Amino acid sequence: MDLIPAPIAQRFPDRPGLPLGPATTLAGGPGTEEAERWLRSALGAATGLALPPAAEPVLALALDAALAPEEYRLTVEADGARITAGGPAGAHWGAQTLRQLLGPEAYRRAAVRRTGWRLPACEIADAPRFGWRGLLLDVARHFLPFGELLRYVDLLAVHKLNVLHLHLTDDQGWRFEVKRFPRLTEVGSWRTHSMVGFRAGQRWDDRPHGGHYTQDQLRELVAYAAERGITVLPEIDLPGHTQAAIAAYPELGNTDVVDTTSLGVGTDWGVCPNVLNVSDATLAFFEGVLEEVLEVFPSEYVHLGGDECPKDQWRASPAAQARIKELGLADEDELQSWVIRHFDRWLADRGRRLIGWDEILEGGLAPGAAVASWRGYAGGVAAARAGHPVVICPEQHVYLDRRQADGSDEPIPISHVRTLADVYRFEPVPASLDEVSARQVIGTQACFWSEFADDAREFDYRIFPRLAAFAEVAWSPLPRDGADRDLAGFERRMRTHYARLDALDVAYRPPAGPHPWQRRPGVVGRPAEGPPPEA
Repeated sequence: MDLIPAPIAQRFPDRPGLPLGPATTLAGGPGTEEAERWLRSALGAATGLALPPAAEPVLALALDAALAPEEYRLTVEADGARITAGGPAGAHWGAQTLRQLLGPEAYRRAAVRRTGWRLPACEIADAPRFGWRGLLLDVARHFLPFGELLRYVDLLAVHKLNVLHLHLTDDQGWRFEVKRFPRLTEVGSWRTHSMVGFRAGQRWDDRPHGGHYTQDQLRELVAYAAERGITVLPEIDLPGHTQAAIAAYPELGNTDVVDTTSLGVGTDWGVCPNVLNVSDATLAFFEGVLEEVLEVFPSEYVHLGGDECPKDQWRASPAAQARIKELGLADEDELQSWVIRHFDRWLADRGRRLIGWDEILEGGLAPGAAVASWRGYAGGVAAARAGHPVVICPEQHVYLDRRQADGSDEPIPISHVRTLADVYRFEPVPASLDEVSARQVIGTQACFWSEFADDAREFDYRIFPRLAAFAEVAWSPLPRDGADRDLAGFERRMRTHYARLDALDVAYRPPAGPHPWQRRPGVVGRPAEGPPPEA
């Protein structure tokens, strides 16, 4: 069967499978209630079957403490199917695999046929390679409506990814409702216009753009994701990438250097020079923001960015220089590290952990912090050797905003080419790490930055089908003999998976190239270039 991601072990014996019909029942034991509810809803919609509970169900789910939390076993015989898992998440992954076995029509929202449903006889044993298997969605540069976030949770679950990283704030927009600071969304969530294409084109549209998520919406998202084994990771970027916040509350900026009262929400792409000041009042402001973040998001980690923080304003600011002298710091890099350590301690005091981009290594790594290594492998290697948890997400390999092919018909052709095959060949664990340090790699993550994607179909086009390749890298084990992953076999399985994506109404990039509606002729992108050097 064409399962994606590929399980650890699968066997499909040549014997009768399990037909599904009006008499098919479904029930689960303690700890599997959410997986049972999801499976009944998903399969019931697609097949038209009620799948009522029963004392001895045809489709059964149960937990087994001998298995790891995300591990599962799926057995299908002629008289029934059984999913046994180590925890609620494992039960859900087993249910996702069962759905794949029914074919692409099992992904429809309503029944197009009510007969002929059959599970093949099989024995599947499966567990993930990494505990952190994520996708970042940048909803700050271009806002994604709330319903689309729920859809992406379902798409992550289909691919057995378990972290949805929401980039909620940036220079170009603030998307998280903060009740004590309402101007963050009243002002900071809307910009007057947006740059079109890469900066070299110097073109802008004339449309205001914005939106934000209420706290109740995000609580709903967190609950919806948790039912599917997924953690929602919030990112509140600081001390850089904060122009939208400064536009809403000018006192947060370096007012002794620039007139922050004249700043608006960012309209250009790239790194803006306006960053937070380092006063006690500004630290307290963001402590207040984070108090509300913690009330909404129960995740162990909170992402605080820490990347691409220009230091020019701090160098020119008497207040920042006085702060450096007061704290006995060497320079502005250490000042940024001091800000990150402040919030690392603040989160730790509340039972949470900080994760940031690999720039938080500059000036000294905050104790207890985890690193998302995006500029290559080097930051992850350094952090892992120092004993810090690491999520590997190098832009050279898994930034899905990068174009998927050469050619002028690719919409907004940004940067180097990263094909489906390139993503499939990605290896998250740096070869330079020894066995002990490699254990610090807790997972991997694909990232999608949305400067050049202004609606959900644009998101889909760039993210898929490459996310399917990434999901297999994150979930499935490496070949035991040290060989490369079987790209030809994956591409063969993708032929079935494209039909699943069609049923899910995903506007992926077709293997043969973009549809006419997916092309953006005349929009200036970054000039073609080779892949960037490994960091």
